[in-house]
Amino acid sequence: MDLTGLGTLLLVLVISCLLIYSTWDKLYRKRNLPPGPTPIPVIGNLLQIRRGEMVKSLMEIGAQYGPVYTFYFGQRPVVVLNGYQAVKEALIDQGEEFSGRGKMNAIDKIFQGFGVAFSNGGRWKELRRFSLTTLRNFGMGKRSIEERIQEESQCLVEAISKYKQRPIDPRNILAQAVSNVICSVVFGNRFEYEDLKFLKLLNLFNETFIVMSSTWGQLHELIPSIMNYVPGPHQKIYPIIERLIEFIAERIKMNEATIDPTSPRDYIDCFITKMQQDNENPTSEYNIRNLLMTVLNLFFAGTETVSSTLRHGFLILLKYPEIQEKLHKEIDSVIGHNRSPNIEDRSKMPYMDAVIHEIQRFSDVIPMNLPHTVIKDTTLRGFTIPKGTDVYPLLCTVLRDPSQFTTPEQFNPGHFLDESGSFKKSDAFMPFSTGKRICLGEGLARMELFLFLTTVLQNFKLTSETQFTERDIAPRMTGFANVPIDYQLSFIPRGALVK
Repeated sequence: MDLTGLGTLLLVLVISCLLIYSTWDKLYRKRNLPPGPTPIPVIGNLLQIRRGEMVKSLMEIGAQYGPVYTFYFGQRPVVVLNGYQAVKEALIDQGEEFSGRGKMNAIDKIFQGFGVAFSNGGRWKELRRFSLTTLRNFGMGKRSIEERIQEESQCLVEAISKYKQRPIDPRNILAQAVSNVICSVVFGNRFEYEDLKFLKLLNLFNETFIVMSSTWGQLHELIPSIMNYVPGPHQKIYPIIERLIEFIAERIKMNEATIDPTSPRDYIDCFITKMQQDNENPTSEYNIRNLLMTVLNLFFAGTETVSSTLRHGFLILLKYPEIQEKLHKEIDSVIGHNRSPNIEDRSKMPYMDAVIHEIQRFSDVIPMNLPHTVIKDTTLRGFTIPKGTDVYPLLCTVLRDPSQFTTPEQFNPGHFLDESGSFKKSDAFMPFSTGKRICLGEGLARMELFLFLTTVLQNFKLTSETQFTERDIAPRMTGFANVPIDYQLSFIPRGALVK
């Protein structure tokens, strides 16, 4: 091709791109969506995201465009909410309108709208109602679940003691302990810490968190129309979750073979019984697909989020031994060393309560929240959000709102203590989200965090040969989840010191 022909081709390409961009820009500006950075066809606002720093980038864009702005995931507009007031106005003041579950490209092709966490409409309401009732019947918020956590806490202490003060990575042992609580409710039994097959399964949860939060996972969420066809680590998510589903399916078959409808042993039994009762109803939501996906929701959420929070907490206490020392003194004063902690102790231990709240605030395990969607045309702060538009209420901007917390970027238990040292609530404490879609396992998770952390500190002092820095303990603020750094610590028995 001669230079004239090449120049003509380039000119045609430039004019075509300008026309496409002009058309896109007019369509984009016709909407009365909140302001935001101008998107580019196909890739949307991808160029506004620094590599591997999706959460930080969205927070910075919020500082430029305000508490409510529009950001394009590919060609899909998403409304992003920043700060306590904007999230409160949407999820609490207009909770019904914002109660839908939005798209998550990495896992939607697996769940396909089934299960309690990723369903909508009547299906979601029915599954949530059933799950809350069933979990409550099996002790969530009652003494029986407290006893299960207390027993598992003692199993954890025994397992830690076997390491005889040797440095260990706490990831596996914490995942096993936390998972055993939800397993006892969902599957009817716990698993031994020596069960390597079960440990391998739990590691898949952690791997899913890491991949979804990686640069590849972020790109998959931002431009799925491209990344669906690009090889990379993000393609591992589907086979990982399929393996988890296979495990759950095996457990369901075991229950089906031995079920006694008059004496349910666990959540699966209760669901199967409802399936049998509704087998003549073609529109019933009690079917095998909803059972599989809901159990996966409970199993996943009831394992990785709490164990990640505890890992963050141990790391923070290694960085601040003076905080650990104050916790030890409060435990010795209120509980002593001759009985197990119980949930009634929490009201007498304001410092422990404040530290746990601050661990949750600071570690910010799910910084972007799960996406919501508006279930009808909705107005927020004068802007129109059309039905079906996805909404990301950034929990990280609520938990770090300077109008709500005096030192938002620092670990400070004083955020939850008043001048007299009593525990102080904060309306901006939303690690479980808020409104209609608040985590249905909130009560269980709060009980686990208190009983596990208090029991471990009652029995051990946490030490490490590593001197951790502020950067080490700070959450990564990258993608879907904040996973703490890998680290090792030693558990030094303190029983002889406090008797």
